[in-house]
Amino acid sequence: KVVTIAKSKKFRDHHGKVVLEGHRLIKDALEAGAVLQSLFFSTVGHLKELPEAKLKRANLVKVKFEDIKSWSDLITPQGLIGIFSKPDHAKMSYPAAQLTSSLPLLLICDNIRDPGNLGTILRSAAGAGCEKVLLTKGCVDPWEPKVLRAGMGAHFRLPIVANLDWESVPGNLPAGVQVCVADNKDPGAQAETASVSRGAGGAASAPGNPKAPVKSKPKAAPECEDEEGAAGVGVPELAAQYYYENWTQTPVAVVIGGETHGLSPDALHLAASTGGKRLVIPVVSGVDSLNSAIAAGIVLFEGKRQLLRRHEREDERQKFPVV
Repeated sequence: KVVTIAKSKKFRDHHGKVVLEGHRLIKDALEAGAVLQSLFFSTVGHLKELPEAKLKRANLVKVKFEDIKSWSDLITPQGLIGIFSKPDHAKMSYPAAQLTSSLPLLLICDNIRDPGNLGTILRSAAGAGCEKVLLTKGCVDPWEPKVLRAGMGAHFRLPIVANLDWESVPGNLPAGVQVCVADNKDPGAQAETASVSRGAGGAASAPGNPKAPVKSKPKAAPECEDEEGAAGVGVPELAAQYYYENWTQTPVAVVIGGETHGLSPDALHLAASTGGKRLVIPVVSGVDSLNSAIAAGIVLFEGKRQLLRRHEREDERQKFPVV
C-alpha cells in the first residue's frame, strides 16, 4: 500500500494521503502542521531527530531496512517513510521566517508536467519569497515523490493551491493584481512565424540590440492544436518588455508556461484582463528557449529585486521626507 500511495495519483487523491521520505522532509511537514498517520522506520535512532510531541498520535512501525529499500525510489534510502494526510494549505503553519519575507509576488504554473521542473520551481518560489503558488489543471501532481524531492521542503514553506481551472484562478489572486506572462518568443518573431510559443514559456530571443525596447506588433491571432487536437483560440495581444525592466508597480502574479506547449490561451486572456505584460528573457539568437524552472528562477528573483528596491526607496522617503 505504501508503494501504491507513493506512485499512484489516483490512489493519493481518493484516499487523501501522501508519502514523504527522509528526515528533513518529514520534519518540515511535522513542524508545518501536517498530520502524520503512520511512520515506518528501520532504527529507533531515526525517531530522535523528529519532534517527539508530533509523533504521539501517529502509528509507529519498525520494519527491516530491506523493506524500506524495496519501497523507496531513492538510491540510498534513509530508512524513514511517513504517510501523511494530504496537507491543506489553509490549515498549515508556515515558518515565521518565510512569512516575514513574503512579497506581493505570486506564481501561476501553466501545464508544468515535468516533476523535476515543478519541484525546482516551487523551491525557487519559496526562495524568492512568493506569497502563493497556483497550479492549473494539467500540471503534474505536486505531491508526486519526484516533485517532493526536487522541492526540498518548499511544499511546507508557502501555500500551494493545485488542480485549479482557469475560471477559479482569479478568485485565488489578491485584489488589484497584475498578471504577467514569461514568454519564450519576442512579439516580432511571433508575427513572422505565426506560431504559438513552444518550450519553456520563459525565455525570449531578442533581435538586434538586447537593450532596445521590445514593442508588440499587430499580428493575426495564431492557431494551434493542443494534445487533444482541439484548435487553439484567438490569443490577445500583450505589451512586451524585458524582464529586467520595471513590472512590479502593483501586486503581481507571473505565469510560467509548460515545457511542451508554452503558455495557454487562458493564461494570455487572464493577463490581458489585468493589464499584464509579456516578460521577455533575451537569449542568444538560435537558442529556442530556456528550461521552465530556470526561467521561473530568473523572473521571480528579478521581481524580488525590484520589490525590495522599492521598499528601500519608500523607507528612505519616510526617513528623509521631501519638504
